[in-house]
Amino acid sequence: MNKQSFIISPETGWILLGTLGLLWIILGIYWGRKAKNMDGFMVAGRNVGLAFGAATAMATWVTSNTTMLAPQFALQLGIWGMIAYSTASFGLFLFAPLAKRIRQLMPSGYTSGDFIRLRYGKPTWVLFLIISIFYGFTWLVSMGMAGGILMNAIAGIPYELGMTVILLVCVIYTLFGGMYAVIGTDFIQSLIILVGIVIVGIGVLTQIDFDTIYTNVSTEKPMLLNALMPAAIMSIFNNMLFGLGEVFHSNVWWSRAFAMRQEVGKKAYLLSGLFWFPVPIAAGFIALTSGSLGINITSPDMVGPLVSASVLGQAGAIIVFAVFFCSLASSIDSLLAATSDLITEDIYRKMINPNAGDKTLRKVSAGIIIGLGLLAWSACMPRIGTLATVLFFAGPMVGSTIWPIVTGLFWKKANAKGAIWGMLLGSVVGLIAYFQLGWYTASLIGAAVSMITVLLMTYLYPDNFEWKTLDENH
Repeated sequence: MNKQSFIISPETGWILLGTLGLLWIILGIYWGRKAKNMDGFMVAGRNVGLAFGAATAMATWVTSNTTMLAPQFALQLGIWGMIAYSTASFGLFLFAPLAKRIRQLMPSGYTSGDFIRLRYGKPTWVLFLIISIFYGFTWLVSMGMAGGILMNAIAGIPYELGMTVILLVCVIYTLFGGMYAVIGTDFIQSLIILVGIVIVGIGVLTQIDFDTIYTNVSTEKPMLLNALMPAAIMSIFNNMLFGLGEVFHSNVWWSRAFAMRQEVGKKAYLLSGLFWFPVPIAAGFIALTSGSLGINITSPDMVGPLVSASVLGQAGAIIVFAVFFCSLASSIDSLLAATSDLITEDIYRKMINPNAGDKTLRKVSAGIIIGLGLLAWSACMPRIGTLATVLFFAGPMVGSTIWPIVTGLFWKKANAKGAIWGMLLGSVVGLIAYFQLGWYTASLIGAAVSMITVLLMTYLYPDNFEWKTLDENH
């Protein structure tokens, strides 16, 4: 273990971890008291306003992957790597009009699965659930890994213990509070993230000489400054399409669209995209300073916390710790809530027990949240691969859902054949590209194959869908 891992002592790290964890549990249970029924537990009473709506979307998108993968991108892909990760903001920008459309067409909807089922039928719905749940679990594992990596990198806390505590904290307050707890804690976490990043940015800029950084990078790693690096250019488009697929299909974002007031969704997602856009660029820039600072980077996904804490010392390391912890919690809780909603609503209530009441559904949802936490913990323990390789394995699958969802929301002619074959072929060809060409090509290729398939099937077998079908209470 290198010396940077002990910039904060393990004792201080445990105190911070315990304090923040206890705070989120208390706040989550407090806000969760509003969840009197499943409508409150799953979609916060459909009455979330602009401030909380924008904050929860921004905080959820500032994941461990933003704060730890963006520096990894910069370290491996150079200047384009920083910009590549920031293109994921287009997912939030472009989901804004979709959020408005979703609330108009499905005023009583709960999940993204509801839309696929009503729009395209059961076979497409089943395939979509497989993709969505697999992606959600992959995202959850990547964030659990990031929690363990963070605790170990900054405070020397063993990877297994740090990862376990973070998952446990998020499971507890999500279990008791549902969407009310998630959105309430996200609001506080978004403020801590933004303030912390500003403080870290100012601290780094005042202590680092740009000429030294440029000289070191141009001498030691000149390819990082190459504007024509093929892998880096490919990663820009790959990451942008991965971001679109993540937001467009995931119940994390659909559940927020259902939770926000009808006139709020579009504005909230636009604002969250604006707030999020500079975060990965700021986080990625510090990775380029590691060489001139003489920091030994043993794993590329550890570069972010190591550089920040090394430059800013004890006080800065505490700020970095808090920012990263909030970015982890704000995403893990959202994912636990949204994935449990998807399984509870689409699998248990729609397939297994259509007559289940609120009390039964609440018990089932609680069991699923605990189960997801345990499964993620089991998958995180071996620490297989880096964050990028773990997360982007799901890239071609989520990329293949973009066109079925967009055309399904706005185009009457879109049909089930195009949706199901688009997702199937996009996923298969994209996964082949993942293994044969590299993870930075998979989402791009998966989305392209899906697009061609959906457009071709729509041209050959045009549908004439009735939009009122999407409102089950119509």
